[in-house]
Amino acid sequence: MLKLKNKIIIAFFILITMPIIMICVAGGTIVNFQMHSIQETYDVESDTMEVITNPIQIFNRLTRGVYNEIKLVALKAPEKLEDESYIKNLNEEIQNKYSFITVRKNGQYIYSGNSRKLNLIANSLPAFGVYDTNVDGGIYVGGKNPFLLKAQDFYFSDGGEGTIFVITDLNVLVPQIKAVVIQSIVSFLIIICFTALVLMLWIYRSIVRPLNILRFATNQIGEGDLDYSVSFQSNDEIGQLCYDFEKMRIRLKELIDDRLRYEEDIKELVSNISHDLKTPLTAIKGYAEGLMDGVADTPQKQDKYLKTICAKANDMSVLVDELAFYAKIDCNTVPYSFTEINLHEYFDDCIEELTLDLEVKNIEIVFKNEVDPTVLIMADAEQLKRVINNIIGNSVKYLDKKKGTIRILISDQKENVLIAIEDNGRGIADQDIPYIFDRFYRADSSRNTKKGGSGLGLAIAKKIIEDHSGQIWAKSEQGRGTTIFFTLRKVKKDMEQYSYKGALGNE
Repeated sequence: MLKLKNKIIIAFFILITMPIIMICVAGGTIVNFQMHSIQETYDVESDTMEVITNPIQIFNRLTRGVYNEIKLVALKAPEKLEDESYIKNLNEEIQNKYSFITVRKNGQYIYSGNSRKLNLIANSLPAFGVYDTNVDGGIYVGGKNPFLLKAQDFYFSDGGEGTIFVITDLNVLVPQIKAVVIQSIVSFLIIICFTALVLMLWIYRSIVRPLNILRFATNQIGEGDLDYSVSFQSNDEIGQLCYDFEKMRIRLKELIDDRLRYEEDIKELVSNISHDLKTPLTAIKGYAEGLMDGVADTPQKQDKYLKTICAKANDMSVLVDELAFYAKIDCNTVPYSFTEINLHEYFDDCIEELTLDLEVKNIEIVFKNEVDPTVLIMADAEQLKRVINNIIGNSVKYLDKKKGTIRILISDQKENVLIAIEDNGRGIADQDIPYIFDRFYRADSSRNTKKGGSGLGLAIAKKIIEDHSGQIWAKSEQGRGTTIFFTLRKVKKDMEQYSYKGALGNE
């Protein structure tokens, strides 16, 4: 497709060349038509330029033969010019060539092949002895009625001064020449108008129309309609502008949609936090009032009430801390501290700690590590532990079997290690699996359970794993349990430095 600069250059050349070409074609057609008409009318062959530049010369040829005969007769046998029948024969020979013969004797016209036309120029005819017969082509008599005049002086037998004229009417040619000029001017104006119209349509289609579309689209966006799409199939600057405008519209719509979703998420978060805080606050208030009212009248009851208040306050603290941490991680302000970690040693410590915590809840941990003991990963130990705790905490929350089981399997995948954490809980519905890593999302949307939580645990885990250049996903079967998978990159021994998204973006 043409660029706008090229279109302007082409428009300039079209404006120059197109009228010239069309004028040449139209002018050639008009002139050829008129020349053909002149040639047929006057029975004369001549080129176009001669007709235009010297039309008198064409008419000179029409009567040249008769005039030469008259000159010869006047020289050798002037008495023949007194023979009226001879004069009539000459006149008949040239009258179809818009010419006629006139004879004058002693200032009086004694014969005329066309008296009406003679009367128009009688006063303009030269006197006896004035016309120079050596001038080829005759003389032009202008004015309102133009004629081509040839004359030959001779003496009558009685000694009278005589002149025989060959007169050609030029009025029959001038209109045709005028017609050529008028038709050429009209054609020129039509061609100029046509060229301007073509250029206007082209410019309108390629420049003005897309600009009007952009203007309308801008007004639509100004009124809040971000669904109005701009499409213009062109690769020039205007087309690129339309493409950039469409990208801007889509991006703006995405930003606004994200903003609206974020506001909805915030509303949902506030609602969730309010609900989750209400339960421990109610318990704290109730047990505190029980202590103040003396309901706990024994040391054992008092101790129980105080422990319950402490536990509920601790739950609130955990919830608030989780919310504050997600706000940081969502804004990429968490200061990661990446170090080389031995995978075996790290998970052995984690499993040992988790086993002690989960035995109390009658949950068994099955751990299997298939990775070489020397494998190192580059990770933030504290944040990686948060990921494991969030995943296992989520599994514990939804275990519905009398004997809970959590299996942790670590396997090697060339440049990565794959960690799979499987539980035998109630599982997740297929339609919910794509959303479990979204912030604030909980499959139990009714919240009429005792599970609690903000719905941020898996969202935090996903963000941390992605900042470690890994991936995280889930598989689940309702009634049988859920497995959370995530990958971590191994440290390459032949590289001194290793690039991580989180390390570069958040330190």
